[in-house]
Amino acid sequence: MGNEREFNKVLNPLDVLVTAFGAMIGWGWVVSTGGWLSRAGVLGTVLGFIIGGVMIFFVGLTYSELTTAMPQAGGVRVFSHKAFGPWGSYVCSWFMILSYIGVVCFEACSLPTVIQYIFPGFLKGYLYTVAGFDIYATWLVVALILAVLITSINIMGIKAAAVLQTVLTIIIAVVGIILVIASAINGSPSNLNGQLFLGDNGFKIVKNVLSIAVIAPFFLFGFDVIPQVAEEINVSLKKVGKLMLLSIILAVGFYGLVVFAVGYVMNMKDIAESVGRNGLVTADAMAKAFSSETMAKVLIIGGICGIVTSWNSFLMGGSRALFSMAEVHMLPSAFGKLHPKHKTPMNAILLVGALSIISVFFGRTMLVWISDVASFACCIAYCIVAAAFIVLRKKEPRMNRPYKVKHYKIVGLIATIMSGAMAILYLIPGSGCTFTNEEFVIAVIWIVFGVAFAIICKIKYGPKFGADEMSGKDE
Repeated sequence: MGNEREFNKVLNPLDVLVTAFGAMIGWGWVVSTGGWLSRAGVLGTVLGFIIGGVMIFFVGLTYSELTTAMPQAGGVRVFSHKAFGPWGSYVCSWFMILSYIGVVCFEACSLPTVIQYIFPGFLKGYLYTVAGFDIYATWLVVALILAVLITSINIMGIKAAAVLQTVLTIIIAVVGIILVIASAINGSPSNLNGQLFLGDNGFKIVKNVLSIAVIAPFFLFGFDVIPQVAEEINVSLKKVGKLMLLSIILAVGFYGLVVFAVGYVMNMKDIAESVGRNGLVTADAMAKAFSSETMAKVLIIGGICGIVTSWNSFLMGGSRALFSMAEVHMLPSAFGKLHPKHKTPMNAILLVGALSIISVFFGRTMLVWISDVASFACCIAYCIVAAAFIVLRKKEPRMNRPYKVKHYKIVGLIATIMSGAMAILYLIPGSGCTFTNEEFVIAVIWIVFGVAFAIICKIKYGPKFGADEMSGKDE
């Protein structure tokens, strides 16, 4: 491909770890904890995240082996292409891109909502309402400024984005640890009464736990950003695989500890009142643990850092996924070009950044729908990658695998079945996580757009569509 295609290898081990961990620890631990606890209880939520975490860990094992075997930008596009050819690769990549864009857009709409908590009089200049959500001028301005800023930082180079990621992730970790310690000191076991598990009977308890398990991937996926930036990592391949798995363990542990800390310091009545008031239950838990409203705002600052780290990571991942598809003519070639100075996929970054800017005009309600569809899309992509892992062990037994997973059949089957089952749950009525009508429409629209792009690019590029230029091979 020549030097004009070469990325700058600048990411060190800490960069890799905080990029993955920061992607998984976004804003959900602040804004969504109350909803989780109201749905499944304290231990029910923790158990749900453990179940979701087990699925993510097994998927992570397959990613670790595949990433170290094929360290190319685009990650899932490369893996699935090697196993299933261009069409399987297209489907996998298209769904993965939706999951990335969903997170980016969700975070773009989250930031001004957080600022409203710190500055209650922040909302000024009412403009219009979308799906029950009021859009204000100040809300739009803040979201737009940060969208432009983060997009600009990513264009300047992945190292600049990684430095930002490291600083903010450390702040998140410190704030989370403070909450857990304060809860342990000032909380009480009596607060857990009646809210360990929620449900009138065993069936409803299990259903509620599963409803958490099935949304957990949306809050835990992010380690897969690493394969997307594999060509920009200056770390031994075996260590990259271990770092991805470590990031998953840390993320599940973080969510579990935060959920338990909130339940330990707030009883059911406190949580219900907080959900009804502003929904930021974790911030209210921090305030109660310290008997200080100021500490609630400290936690909110940690939440803001989480928004930026998640947004930053998925902008990295989404842009590299678009770049990889364009490179093999699955998308217009304009997205397959690197910035001449910074060696970043500028056009792909601009597209994802533009979508985040557009999204803020539609408000938070619509973005909740998109985030649910993004979780569904993520599960489908994971299922395809896990299946590719099994296929390539048989198809390419002699492939160099710096990080090689033991008992690959068991690992691959568990990852494939669990991720596939979680995707199916979104389509089963009464499962507790079935798509709403709006979410179903969004999923169908994305699939229709995917089919349209595939047909257009196949007609335009002919035999070049899906041509694996990195290996000089057209599958």
